[in-house]
Amino acid sequence: MTREKKECGMSDMKWTELRTESQLEQIQEESRTKSILIFKHSSRCSISKMALDRLERKWNAEETMHIKPYFVDLLSFREISASIASQFDVEHESPQVLIIENGQSIYDQSHFDIDYHKILVAAKN
Repeated sequence: MTREKKECGMSDMKWTELRTESQLEQIQEESRTKSILIFKHSSRCSISKMALDRLERKWNAEETMHIKPYFVDLLSFREISASIASQFDVEHESPQVLIIENGQSIYDQSHFDIDYHKILVAAKN
């Protein structure tokens, strides 16, 4: 299932919703051939909403063809968020972006440090 930007116009970003533990295994496999972005979002947090909006507005499909974006709703899938922190050895934060390559987190940022251009630099695959 994909999450597409509905309000505020257009976005090139096509999310895959992260809802199951088995998807984390899939992400580890996929990350061997492409960069995986995981966005951990809390719909109750205004900073999270702003970070998500900034990322979606800047997202350019041509620049990011090598990145597959996943989206996890922290309020609905708390156990997935905890598994992400454990499996990829990062401290849980919200909002948070991780870049996964070769089964490991190579980049993670949160709050106002979530930056489209830094994500592009980090995601080399």
